[in-house]
Amino acid sequence: MPDTQISAIICTHNRDTYLGAAIDSLLAQDFAADFEIVVVDNGSSDRTREVVEQRAHNPRLKYVFEPTIGLSVARNTGAKVASGDILAYLDDDAVASKGWLQVLYFAYYNNSKLAIAGGKVTLIWPQGIEQPRWLSPGLAANLGAYDLGDSIIYIEQSGLTPRGLNYSIRRSFLEEIGGFDPHLGRVGKNLLSNEELQMTEFALQRNWQVAYLPEALVAHHVAPERLQRSWFLNRGWWQGISECYREQLAGKAGIAQLQRGGERFVRGLYKALQYFSDPAERFDKLVYAYGQIGYLNAAIQGLLSPSNKK
Repeated sequence: MPDTQISAIICTHNRDTYLGAAIDSLLAQDFAADFEIVVVDNGSSDRTREVVEQRAHNPRLKYVFEPTIGLSVARNTGAKVASGDILAYLDDDAVASKGWLQVLYFAYYNNSKLAIAGGKVTLIWPQGIEQPRWLSPGLAANLGAYDLGDSIIYIEQSGLTPRGLNYSIRRSFLEEIGGFDPHLGRVGKNLLSNEELQMTEFALQRNWQVAYLPEALVAHHVAPERLQRSWFLNRGWWQGISECYREQLAGKAGIAQLQRGGERFVRGLYKALQYFSDPAERFDKLVYAYGQIGYLNAAIQGLLSPSNKK
């Protein structure tokens, strides 16, 4: 068994306002065995390095600069630098509960088939701001909220996969599939996603297990700019693009994507009309429909790409 039982990794890009609290929540972990904290500075231009250096006296803390922008790239860099067999990823604007690492570690220690695990996520609203009336529980998930109840669940549907902000993975599984796919995941200000969903699909296909661990609790800060309707529309657009890319990477590209996207677009508009008197659900369905436009746009670009004309 290696000296470092688990490695906590924070991938960060220009979030110096939140980063210190995220690191401090890891430094305060109740975990008897040895662990380390790796901060991957993904091309930040703010005070990120200074925030880390203020805590550099702690021997658990490592800092690495990754100039190539992209969350999947940064996650892969963190995995290379880390020495633990279990890799626990915490977002730079999240705060881990004191027992976070312990809950994750023992889940893997007691189950050799566990490939991926994540826990419950609550939201920290900006001071003086409450959840808007137009924000449905479904759209709140786009802010990171994740709650499948108070019991451990072994996930069999990829749509229920743990949130990336509270996410862990077994190193041997990550190496087996070749790391996080850089074609998915955030790159700068774009909102590409679905990399965790893809990971769950890979795990289930290979007879590994994926678990929801309610006691591995993390709280996620909601940035004020994300409480605008325009942010959710943009998020929905990129979700559609992400789904299209994921299908293309899985070999499911082609004309059928136009039919699927068109049907979902119409279904979203129809449901928006059904929920016309409910502002939260109405907006939820409109975001879904708008996302299908992003999906269709990406599908058409895929069909028109030179590689598909050969």
